[in-house]
Amino acid sequence: MGMTDPIADMLTRVRNAGMAKHPKVDIPSSNLKVAVATVLKNLGYVRNFKVITDDKQGVLRVYLKYDGNNQSVIHEITRVSTPGRRVYVAKDDIPRVKNGIGAAILSTSQGVMDDGAARAAAVGGEVLCTIW
Repeated sequence: MGMTDPIADMLTRVRNAGMAKHPKVDIPSSNLKVAVATVLKNLGYVRNFKVITDDKQGVLRVYLKYDGNNQSVIHEITRVSTPGRRVYVAKDDIPRVKNGIGAAILSTSQGVMDDGAARAAAVGGEVLCTIW
């Protein structure tokens, strides 16, 4: 039987690996997960990522980022929209995370982007997660 919420699984793996101080974490790959990892890299929450192809669906390897005190740069990462309760916002209702310190990741008609890029492009969409 397949996984119900693969994005929540990805966020949980990243959160757990950060708390355990792992340098990297492997996640089953998908196009949406790669798009979320791209946004996380652009925002500076992860060092890098790469997609390792195999005979199945592939592996997304995310390299985590730590500060000078060996603390994870990701303080909190939370799933907002779930398969049972989708959360959509209009362009004027895009949430501010920690008054602009954090970011919300949205799936829009123009692709997956953070809240700042969605405001600049004047598009709304599904709020996938928040991070700070």
